[in-house]
Amino acid sequence: MGDDKSAAMTANRDRELLIPVAESVHDDSSKASSSSSSSSSHHAGRETFYKIVQSWASKKFMTGCVILFPIAITFYITWWFIHFVDGFFSPIYAQLGIDIFGLGFVTSITFIFLVGVFMSSWLGASVLGLGEWFIKRMPFVRHIYNASKQISAAISPDQNTQAFKEVAIIRHPRIGEYAFAFITSSVTLQSDVGEEELFCVFVPTNHLYLGDIFLINAKDVIRLNLSVREGIEIVISGGMSMPQILSTLDTQLERSRPDRS
Repeated sequence: MGDDKSAAMTANRDRELLIPVAESVHDDSSKASSSSSSSSSHHAGRETFYKIVQSWASKKFMTGCVILFPIAITFYITWWFIHFVDGFFSPIYAQLGIDIFGLGFVTSITFIFLVGVFMSSWLGASVLGLGEWFIKRMPFVRHIYNASKQISAAISPDQNTQAFKEVAIIRHPRIGEYAFAFITSSVTLQSDVGEEELFCVFVPTNHLYLGDIFLINAKDVIRLNLSVREGIEIVISGGMSMPQILSTLDTQLERSRPDRS
């Protein structure tokens, strides 16, 4: 009997000693799980913060590029143009021992102005006609000259029969679609049913030096209230300089008429 009682007491004592150990193990596991969950949530929050900062920085960087790109291109082309024009007369000044930056550019601009004044006179037109007569008899050079002359005549302030007359849009190539065009001339089509007024329009397909020519009824041509220079800017810019609202000449004339009532 004594041995049984001592064995029972020993078992109870061992059970009491094991219970705190189990509780401590449970507490350690709960603390580890809570610390791991808190660290994972902190890591996720840090990644979200980094993504927000990265998105904000990339947007601001692209905004800066969009703003500075046209400014940089403008300054680069202007600087290149100044050096290009300055190079016509700067070697002459260099031979004379005069080294002033911009003097060749000013001389070139003055020379171009004097050429414009001279060519506007009767004598200048005669000299130009004689020079064109020689150029048009050169097999390859005449095609380059004719193409470049048509482009320069389109933006010339002295509008002639070869220049772009007006800016217009036509229904092309399908119904509901419009094509940007320039009116170059007007012709009269004579047939058995009578006469029909047609506009000869040039639809550029690759900037200004390539395009299609259409003869369209004057009623089907929508004439826009845009200057030729504005139309050329729209074509060269790929439509990016297109105004948000386009008005026709007929609408502009109706608005400019006084109210008789």
